[in-house]
Amino acid sequence: MHRLTRKEQQARTRSTLLASAQRVFACKGLHRASIDDIAGEAGYTKGAFYANFKSKEELFLVMLDEHFSERLAALEQVTSGGPDLLTQVRRAGDDFVAALRGDEEWCRLFLEFASHASRHEDFRREFVARHRRLREGITALLERRAAELGVEPGIPASSVAQMALAMGHGVAIEQLLDPEDTPEEMFGQMLTLFFTGVATTAAPAV
Repeated sequence: MHRLTRKEQQARTRSTLLASAQRVFACKGLHRASIDDIAGEAGYTKGAFYANFKSKEELFLVMLDEHFSERLAALEQVTSGGPDLLTQVRRAGDDFVAALRGDEEWCRLFLEFASHASRHEDFRREFVARHRRLREGITALLERRAAELGVEPGIPASSVAQMALAMGHGVAIEQLLDPEDTPEEMFGQMLTLFFTGVATTAAPAV
């Protein structure tokens, strides 16, 4: 039987605490969930928590990093070659909604922490920094795809990325509040209409 190294054991503890935190946050909410709750759910002491994270906020930021990395990787897969742009856009929208429906706890948690960020400046800066990195990643994907198509949109890719993210946040709220009346294909349709409009501003790259 393989004996875990200290580094491997720490990584396992950290991963277990992250999974525990998502369950506890989803059940109790950000403010009612305690560090004791998170550590206890994971089967560890509070000391194990503080050996890995300084606070609930820092733990959530790590969760945010992981989630954003997963979403960006999914977008990279959808937009790497293959079908035409609008088909890729529609698939990206459908994938996003599928992810929301598959993990409503995360959607609820993200919105709760976004609200928390609006009231706590230090946390807001950290939260926004990660959100901007996601937007920069999407901007890079859009710029790469435009180069592959040999076009130069009349709207900066950074603005297009920000608009698409804003639409995604709106869809996430609709899905969370009224899932029965939020069609699975809605975001894909929204993005298709949006990028059809963006395409009309494009000119051949010089």
